[in-house]
Formats: sequence, structure tokens, C-alpha cells
Amino acid sequence: MNQLIAYLLDHAMLDFSGELTLDMIRDFLRNDDSPAARALLAKLVQEKGVDDMVVTLADCLQEYLRTGLTEDLVHDQIKLYAES
Repeated sequence: MNQLIAYLLDHAMLDFSGELTLDMIRDFLRNDDSPAARALLAKLVQEKGVDDMVVTLADCLQEYLRTGLTEDLVHDQIKLYAES
């Protein structure tokens, strides 16, 4: 059973449902004047969309499926993405 669980966790995929757009992110960040929010928005504008962010975020969060995803973890990963 442990090998099966390990296999399933190793091969689980993280995906986000729904369509996230740059306009949606602008709305989400409208009242957030933090440096992280500004950096993220600037990077997404430079990249002309959110596709790269969503793929990168899903890939980075993949390793945390075993230990759990938290709001703080997602925040940290988005901040790292914006700063990269």
C-alpha cells in the first residue's frame, strides 16, 4: 500500500481550474499596494499574460502536495516567481 501511495503522490498533477486573466489579476490586486503585488503585476504585464505564471506555479507547488499547500506557501511561491 505504501508503494502505491508513494507512486500516486509522485505522479499527481496540480492544475488550476477556470481561466485566469491579466484583468482578473489586476482586479485581485487593485487594493494591494505591496511591493510583491506590484512586482507580480509588472512581470505579468511584461510577459503579456498569466500562462507562464500558472504553469510555473503549478510546477513549483507540485513538490508540496505531500506536505500540504498553504496560503503562505502559495504567497511565497508567487513572490519568488515575480522576483525571478
